[in-house]
Amino acid sequence: MSYGNTLLKRIAVYGLVAAIVGVSISALIVIESKQQVYKATSAPISVTPFPVSVDPSNATITAPFMVEEFYSEYIASDTSNSWLSKVAAVLQTNQIYQQLASPVSRIIVVWPGERSEEVTKNIGDVLRWDASQRAEFVTLMDANEFDFSQGFIPPGKFVTHRSASPADIADLLKEEFKTTVSDRYTDEVAAYITLDETLVIASLIEREARDFENMREVSGVIWNRIFIDMPLQLDASLQYAKANNPYEPNWWPAVRPADKFIDSPFNTYQNKGLPPEPIANPSVDAIVAALNPYTTECVYYFHSRTREYYCSVTYEEHVRKLQEVYGTGS
Repeated sequence: MSYGNTLLKRIAVYGLVAAIVGVSISALIVIESKQQVYKATSAPISVTPFPVSVDPSNATITAPFMVEEFYSEYIASDTSNSWLSKVAAVLQTNQIYQQLASPVSRIIVVWPGERSEEVTKNIGDVLRWDASQRAEFVTLMDANEFDFSQGFIPPGKFVTHRSASPADIADLLKEEFKTTVSDRYTDEVAAYITLDETLVIASLIEREARDFENMREVSGVIWNRIFIDMPLQLDASLQYAKANNPYEPNWWPAVRPADKFIDSPFNTYQNKGLPPEPIANPSVDAIVAALNPYTTECVYYFHSRTREYYCSVTYEEHVRKLQEVYGTGS
């Protein structure tokens, strides 16, 4: 046997071993990631009321009470934040992954900050619903206590049967919202701010902020604007208004200066107060941040291209920082 043939055989063997190892690792990731999602779905949740430190009627923000403890116990420790669970979320629409994970069950994912239309498409794609089933799901979800089209679908990762009907998924999501949000929103919390108002603010925060820490920073600025009856002037609301145009191909289009003049009740540059309903489906993180903003004197803020946060007390300071970061500002 020549040296060349021996080398080729060795390469073939090594290649086969590498392929087997690769498939084994992939299968392990599939199984483990699905187990992580299943654990997150089936784990019992201890219902503890939301902490609240904002008092809109008196335009004050008190020292946060038990916010860090609440976050650590009920949000940061959530197993759905593990890297394996995130793998499952990213691969949710991949039918090969879903079939490898289980021939009878499917993972569905609601991402924080998605519009309900995005949720319907993603779930419909995973479960292979036709147009009539997707329309049925929308009708079922729109029958909610708030009369909202956004804001009430709880972000998360769920395991369901591959043949789950629109009613099955609607019941699953409504029960999850009840457990994670409604049951925690006690009368004591509602005495400060109603749940529907909180969902609106949380949806704005979800789309504007970077993480939980930044959510509370942005929340502080939003509440300061509300306290002084200043327009909220949030680009996320313009994105929502802009995407409501049937000719707009993207759900979250880039905002241009001219968009500040869009004729829409969701245009927070032209209209004072809150939009008429949420602009997206917020996470529990954003809800907690809406109820527990950081105390700040800032009424202006922006993010850099790398998502660094800058806030200012005066408009002049705001413009100066914009010029420093972007080379222009107004």
